[in-house]
Parts: sequence; C-alpha cells; structure tokens
Amino acid sequence: MEEVLAYAAAGLVGLWGVTHAIPTRAVVAGFGEISQDSRRVLVQEWLAEAVTMWSLAALVIVVTAVGAGTSTADWAYRVIAGTLLVLAGLTALTGARTSVVWFKVCPVLMTGSAVLLLVAGLG
Repeated sequence: MEEVLAYAAAGLVGLWGVTHAIPTRAVVAGFGEISQDSRRVLVQEWLAEAVTMWSLAALVIVVTAVGAGTSTADWAYRVIAGTLLVLAGLTALTGARTSVVWFKVCPVLMTGSAVLLLVAGLG
C-alpha cells in the first residue's frame, strides 16, 4: 500500500508541474506591459515551480522504486511532504488570495499529496 500511495502522490505532483508549465506564456501575458527583465524573472519563477514539482515527483518515484519499506524512504516521504506543505502554505497566503481558481486548487492538491506521502511513510 505504501508504494501505491507514494506513486499516487508523485503522479499528482508531477502532473501539477505539467499543468503549471503549460500556461506560462498566457500567465506572463496576463501581467500586461512589463519590462523585459520583469518578464524574464516571471518566466523563471513560474517555470522554477514546475521544475520543483517534477523534481519532487521524480524523487518520490526513485525512492519508492529502490527503497520502499525502508526507514530511508519513510524519512524521504516526510521531508518531501514537509516541502509540499510549505509550498501549499506559501500559495495559500499569496496566489490563492487572487481570483485565479488554479491558485486556490494548488494548496489543496499539495496538501493532499503531502498527506498521501505521510501515510505512506507510516510503513
């Protein structure tokens, strides 16, 4: 069951990274006329979150594939869950306070994925 929960969390987080990256151009355009430097920073930060999601998902997949059932995997799940909870909190205090629905979904999805990992880590 640990593996199913961990892979489910990885799938959710990884797919969320994809859905985060796809609208990058539209998100940047939504800011209207901004300087080229501001545009570059916005793209960088927007894609950095997607890369973070992909990296966390990949780490869960690798840890699960090579070490499921070990205390190392359990601790990795806990650390990754903590990271997801911090990101969920950050988004809840910032982006989720806007009118953009996807920012409101993000903390729920990240928290749900963190819970899956914490339960998986109970071994």
